[in-house]
Amino acid sequence: MCEVRVDLDGAHTIHSVRVSQKDVERWAHGSDRKDVESLVARSFDFLLEREPPNAILASFDLSVIQRYFPEYDSTFANKAT
Repeated sequence: MCEVRVDLDGAHTIHSVRVSQKDVERWAHGSDRKDVESLVARSFDFLLEREPPNAILASFDLSVIQRYFPEYDSTFANKAT
């Protein structure tokens, strides 16, 4: 579980994000805590480009993002090199 605080343009929101092992394998660049935190931070950058902080769910599974924004998966999926 990661907690994210967003302070943007006078809006202050707090979000709890659950990240599963499957999410880590699919979208993170490693499995360390810092890799998971980086994934969540990049995911919030992605969300904030598309909606205001108060429109982001207060608590959610990271995988739910692709339901609302199908391009999330292709943006973050780890590609075999």
